[in-house]
Amino acid sequence: MSSPSLDALKSRLELIFEGRLRGLLLERGEITITVAATELLSIAASLRDDPELGFDTLIDLCGVDYMNFANLPHEGLRFAVVSHLLSVRNNHRLRLKVFAADDDFPLVPTLTAIWPAASWYEREAFDLYGIVFEGHNDLRRILTDYGFVGHPFRKDFPVSGYVEMRYDPEQQRVIYQPVSIEPRENVPRVVREDGYGVARS
Repeated sequence: MSSPSLDALKSRLELIFEGRLRGLLLERGEITITVAATELLSIAASLRDDPELGFDTLIDLCGVDYMNFANLPHEGLRFAVVSHLLSVRNNHRLRLKVFAADDDFPLVPTLTAIWPAASWYEREAFDLYGIVFEGHNDLRRILTDYGFVGHPFRKDFPVSGYVEMRYDPEQQRVIYQPVSIEPRENVPRVVREDGYGVARS
């Protein structure tokens, strides 16, 4: 689905960032641009400051783990950061995507100097995915406990985790210990009555 407004935005993005975008996709009434981590800050500043773009508001930022994306083996970089931007003045929305160049140590620049609202979102992506935001002045966990091991939204993180926490009455304090849950595979059993989904008159 497209519109004259979206087509004009797409043309403006292509004109300003000619040769600098890794991808531009107009799909389902939304535009997504993909940029290199080395170009992120420069492009983000232009998205905010260009009067015809005017993306003054960051409304969301999240991490994505593309390992086995859509249940298929993924070729290419594993971790991405996706920001959702809003231009209040021009009534436009834009999705900005950047991939971390190293799967073992995912690192992208922080967007906090351009959109201060990115701070807590980036802490969340760091906590849950292990994505490091270079230049962030307070990058620490925000949802999990400070002693938490690993990053729970990574697709290779075990469902039961690595450690569990419990109160020890002898020590009279909370302690961490290895997980005591036995790993198991749960295969759902679907039971449906005869004729399920068939229209009845």
